[in-house]
Amino acid sequence: MEKDKQGLKEIFLKIYANIPLNLRKEIILVLENEPISWNVAFVEVKNNTDKSEIILKELNKLEII
Repeated sequence: MEKDKQGLKEIFLKIYANIPLNLRKEIILVLENEPISWNVAFVEVKNNTDKSEIILKELNKLEII
């Protein structure tokens, strides 16, 4: 069952809030040859960018969220 964007966003934000600060700089995804850290993903998701939808789907596919 595929989760909707809002559901994925909520899950991401809950997980992000529980990640230690020093781990938020770690790369969690490479998207279009661009490394995405937890911090970068957070900014994209918080601002509801077009890229945020792709990030959320990829993190869900990788079972990170």
